[in-house]
Amino acid sequence: MSEVEVPETLEDRLTQLRALEERARQMGGKEKLARREAAGVMNARSRIDALLDPGTFSENGLLGVSTVFDEDRERTPADGKVAGFGLIKDRMVGVVSNDFTVKGASSSTTNMKKIGHIKRTATDRGFPLIFLGESSGARMPDNMGSEGMGTMLGNDPHQYARERETPWVSAVLGQCFGSSAWYSCLADFTVMRKGGVLAVASPALASLAIGQTVEPEDLGGWKLHSEETGMVDRVVETDEEALAEIRKFLSYMPSHNGETPPISEVPEGSDEAAANIPQILPDSRKRGYDVRKIINCIVDLESFFEFKPRFGRTAVTGLARLDGGVVGVVANNPMAKAGALDVSGCEKVTRFLVMCDSFNIPIIMLVDTPGFVIGIEGEKKKAPGKIINFMTALQMCTVPKLSVIMRKSYGQAYLNMGGGRNSDSVAAWPTAEVSFMDPKYATDVVTWGRDASGAEKEAIREDMERNSTYLGLAQIFAAQSVIAPQDTRRYLIEELKIQHLRRSRGIGRHKLANWPTTF
Repeated sequence: MSEVEVPETLEDRLTQLRALEERARQMGGKEKLARREAAGVMNARSRIDALLDPGTFSENGLLGVSTVFDEDRERTPADGKVAGFGLIKDRMVGVVSNDFTVKGASSSTTNMKKIGHIKRTATDRGFPLIFLGESSGARMPDNMGSEGMGTMLGNDPHQYARERETPWVSAVLGQCFGSSAWYSCLADFTVMRKGGVLAVASPALASLAIGQTVEPEDLGGWKLHSEETGMVDRVVETDEEALAEIRKFLSYMPSHNGETPPISEVPEGSDEAAANIPQILPDSRKRGYDVRKIINCIVDLESFFEFKPRFGRTAVTGLARLDGGVVGVVANNPMAKAGALDVSGCEKVTRFLVMCDSFNIPIIMLVDTPGFVIGIEGEKKKAPGKIINFMTALQMCTVPKLSVIMRKSYGQAYLNMGGGRNSDSVAAWPTAEVSFMDPKYATDVVTWGRDASGAEKEAIREDMERNSTYLGLAQIFAAQSVIAPQDTRRYLIEELKIQHLRRSRGIGRHKLANWPTTF
């Protein structure tokens, strides 16, 4: 119940309304805003201004305040979260920006209602949802006691449900604890500014819990989440860069899962780089190379947008454009562990497949892998489960899938990377090698336990290598096409035209829409 005295006349009420609105827009006050500006950190409203097309923000809940304690009404403008709708490149989005100058943007009854409204509207009307995270977690002491818990928590049964009807985006722009951490984990794309912290609870609380000092960077800094957990897709230096990354990500995405991604103009010169592929690919299969260089030769000029570049380095994933259309690229990376897929690589690819299938993005797989990394460490990290998660996700994808076997494709990884009819079409370069394992190791297995001469081993190895070439694959139609490396771009463009001639008109069945966001 409002305790603000309301004037009698409409004119006076409008004057009062404008004053209340202006006070709400001042957030936590000039001093706090000045300190942030001096530190080079944007505030909740300036972030929205930089993110959205100019003049398009329509705010909801500007006059919301905390209602738990009377003394908080005057010091909780907008209840610490700025929420509303606006345009990015003329497309509608919903946005929630945490205002850390008001009680650390902590979660309370009113601001959770605001978030719920933005989420429901974005989902029902079919447009992306953006969370600009910086929050101290649950508001204290509001959440304490049974009454606080019953009032504050669990009043929205779908608060943390992801069915991937529309894209979700999150930015970690400071300390993110509690709900701002949860929304980061639920997002399809998460960008983190260096200096931000993403964790269950604050370093102070964690230190108390374990009885020793915990540093913020160790608890949830950018290196942890970009290199070890993989929960962050991109890392940037500034707020401005983070907001630019969000705009770029959304340029590849449809507004909702019932439409295909936007089509762009093809940059001039995009067809020329494919001729350079033979110079990038080493003559020796034992030599590594940067598969990103191959990708950039195939896709439209400067269109490759990589996900999780520091995590799961045995694989490279990212969005790109091919002849103006959006594709998801999954490639083995011979520069890391010779391209053998490890647990992190499997997780990275699986998450990416889920996103692509959920939003009607065709998948291109560029294959050069000797298999999976084996050993005790992998088994401790549930390698068999991660491998089969990857396999299951691939088989459940209902968007077009095209595989190009560039060099090695061995063992179970042959299936995981689209072989054996796990892609709609498979092409092989003349440099392709397909077998159950590397002929050298296979020779050791075959001759295990007997005194085979060096000459016999060499003969066995050579015979296995002859039977592993692209010709065997083509002759039994396990590869539908054999192409020169420099023809890969043209092949993929033509093949996608065929694969898109579906009765669904490019809309998948979204079998992976409920796949867990972190596993």
